Amino acid sequence: MALEWVVLGYAAGAEAVMLLLLTLPGLDGLRRGMVSVVRSALKPMMSVVPFCLFLLMDIYWKYETRPTCDDEHACTPSEHLRHQKSIMKSQRNALLIAAALLLYWVLFSVTQLVVRLEQMQRRVDKLKKRDD
Repeated sequence: MALEWVVLGYAAGAEAVMLLLLTLPGLDGLRRGMVSVVRSALKPMMSVVPFCLFLLMDIYWKYETRPTCDDEHACTPSEHLRHQKSIMKSQRNALLIAAALLLYWVLFSVTQLVVRLEQMQRRVDKLKKRDD
């Protein structure tokens, strides 16, 4: 199952890089090209959402079927350590899922705002030319 988490990590990283390039000031020439790249990449990247839901269900299933060490002497120290590591990995993976979903949503919203801003800028330029 480690490959799924690597793929999700790379997807979240790609989303973060695209978001950074869209929002950095002073990159107007690059931003126009990035908007078209991001808009064409948003639909395939939508597959992140069901993928995250699948991984979230996997975490839930592991949580429900995990061995419990409720009493102090019910588990050996190595079993207790493995149990604690499993809980920490699940928490880390849940944060990765949340970050990937949040970054996708923010990237989608920022892209829509940048497109709207460009459209309004073209309208303003068109109105200025018409008034002159």
